[in-house]
Amino acid sequence: MMQPDARPGLLLVDDHTIVREGVKRILATSLGEWTITEAASALQALECLRARRFVLAIVDISMPGMSGLELIRQLKAETPATAVLVLSMHAEEQYAIRAFKAGASGYVTKDGAAAELATAVKKVAAG
Repeated sequence: MMQPDARPGLLLVDDHTIVREGVKRILATSLGEWTITEAASALQALECLRARRFVLAIVDISMPGMSGLELIRQLKAETPATAVLVLSMHAEEQYAIRAFKAGASGYVTKDGAAAELATAVKKVAAG
């Protein structure tokens, strides 16, 4: 059952706690009114997606168990209105192409600047 929450929701999916904490700090200033929910695995992310509506999911590609690409495919099948931004350590074009084919709307590398991430989040969330 969906929780009634008027604030837009962002789901942050990465298996590294320090990455999630850093991304939350970066986005806290630019997305102050958003609710940020964390998931440490793709399976945990799917549970979150079934419990509440999210405008945007930030997804890591490389995670143990179900990969980020598999998660994106399932996320888009179950909640097609949720936009997906990939945040990955992989700078190679082949990873971005796979992510877009899976249903992602944007792709940012983890070595990018904080401002780049905040801009990408706003653009992907806006469509």
